[in-house]
Amino acid sequence: MSQIAIISGSSGLVGTQLLHQLFQHPAYDWVISLGRRELALKHSKLIQVKVDFKKLEKLDLIEKIKENDLGGKYHNLVKQIQTQPHLIHVFSALGTTLKDAGSKDNFYQIDHDFVINFARWAFGLGAEKFLYVSAIGADAQSTIFYNKVKGEIEEDLKRIDFKYVGIFQPSLLLGNRKTNRLGEEVGKVLMRGITFLGLFKKYKPIYDHQVAKAMVKKALENGLTGNETISSTEMHQMIS
Repeated sequence: MSQIAIISGSSGLVGTQLLHQLFQHPAYDWVISLGRRELALKHSKLIQVKVDFKKLEKLDLIEKIKENDLGGKYHNLVKQIQTQPHLIHVFSALGTTLKDAGSKDNFYQIDHDFVINFARWAFGLGAEKFLYVSAIGADAQSTIFYNKVKGEIEEDLKRIDFKYVGIFQPSLLLGNRKTNRLGEEVGKVLMRGITFLGLFKKYKPIYDHQVAKAMVKKALENGLTGNETISSTEMHQMIS
């Protein structure tokens, strides 16, 4: 039986690469993207569902799919969601920056509340696996706001009774961003040099597509249970 992937944050750096990995992998017949806006992207596997993450608990996925079902194309998909929700793999690459959010409150709502809303909704759907892109340094006790929020997300995800929660903590992300962040670019150059010398290997930058590939590979592993944190170093090793 094929797997179904549901993803949030598919317009971002890692999320875009996740889509491509899921499209290419033969294990997935359907990729359902939940987002505030539709992507300028078409693919035979892709179903886009426009949502309000503040009211996600009201989303009836099956009804949304049926609304867009011309000629019964999605009949088998609906049947599988209804009868075999354990075959649904859920991926979240949802997040923003303080600059884009405009305030700490907005950042917290998008990065924390929307992710947890998505996870709770997916659990209610019957999904057993949830895979989340966090960040290196995530710590609910941190005095650094960004790290603290990421840490709180991780802790709250672990409280949801999924069969498996995979938390991915990439170091500095490499890839083609829509906007340039000068501080990040300088950091990437410095960290490349440091890791080249064999220092601080856990901070070695990682490409967006590498994170995505590691997430899909982990999602398809058999026998996964409990909560697992996957570091940048482990992601490099998984796909080497």
